Amino acid sequence: MGFRLNPITIKKLKRFRAIRRGYYSFLIFLFLFLVTFWGVGEYFVNSRALMVKHDGKIYFPTHTAFHPGTDFGLDYDYETNYRDLKKKFAEEDKGNWVLMPIVPYNPLENDFVEGQYGPQPPTMERKHFLGTDNTGRDILARLFYGFRYAMTFALLYMISVFVIGVVVGCAMGYFGGTFDLVAQRIIEIWQNIPFLYIVIIVAAIIRPNLAILLMIFVVFGWTTLTYYMRTESYREKSRDYVAAARVLGASNWRIITRHIFPNTLSTLVTFLPFVVASAITSLTALDFLNFGLPVPTPSWGELLKRGVQNLNDPWIVTSAFCGLVFVLTIVTFIGEAIREAFDPKKYTYYR
Repeated sequence: MGFRLNPITIKKLKRFRAIRRGYYSFLIFLFLFLVTFWGVGEYFVNSRALMVKHDGKIYFPTHTAFHPGTDFGLDYDYETNYRDLKKKFAEEDKGNWVLMPIVPYNPLENDFVEGQYGPQPPTMERKHFLGTDNTGRDILARLFYGFRYAMTFALLYMISVFVIGVVVGCAMGYFGGTFDLVAQRIIEIWQNIPFLYIVIIVAAIIRPNLAILLMIFVVFGWTTLTYYMRTESYREKSRDYVAAARVLGASNWRIITRHIFPNTLSTLVTFLPFVVASAITSLTALDFLNFGLPVPTPSWGELLKRGVQNLNDPWIVTSAFCGLVFVLTIVTFIGEAIREAFDPKKYTYYR
């Protein structure tokens, strides 16, 4: 027997699709996520060539071991500069060619024009479509890979927070009594610990990476969701279908996982986009304050910081600001559409 959605859920999904602003925002967001996904984004933004034809052989450098310059008739044994190789093949006109990504730069390399240093404005000739920062790194490449890191962080944070919050909140609402009271007091104490100070202390002791930042965020971010889950579980356990399940001998685990949890999904789903937006803004803020991802990891906060420090070169801060506002806007549109589509006042479960 395959997986089937119940009729009310189908109605909610159709309602979400009918809300055009949220639905198209979701498609745009999904497209951006898939394009920048690990192993896929390198085909669009990367300093390695997609394909190289040399002396009748075809090479695929993007996801293979690096090729030294000597593999293509050059006089050095470090990794090939494929942009220069493309120019060389074009000048020789011997049937060899190089196919580069749309943006032929990676987010960490420096590309200075000879005799010119500092940020360079957008140029089509060198394919710096949004210009470079003060260290010669391509802004579009750093925005692209910064989005990847931000989304990876946000999605892992969302999953972790929801797992912990759902488990603890359901247990509090279902079992109640002493367990509920003790858990509430622990959560209240935990919420009073200053999160920013902890991050500063950790950053002063060790340079935090993505995993460490994620762990800190999850440790302090799961508590809010527990209150919503506690309320929903407390309400659902008083329903007649739960009493019927108890009479039939269902275990607590079965009642929570098969009966109570599915009926709280409407509430949970509405929180998803807003948790993602919160994670993106928090990581960006920490990167801006230099307490986030280690340098030179591409991040939007670091790019905003460089833009503020170089206001005479407005393309830096403008690119980072517009990218951040655009992503947060479409996430907000998605959240509003989900909240409207899953509004329990429109589709009510009967007792």
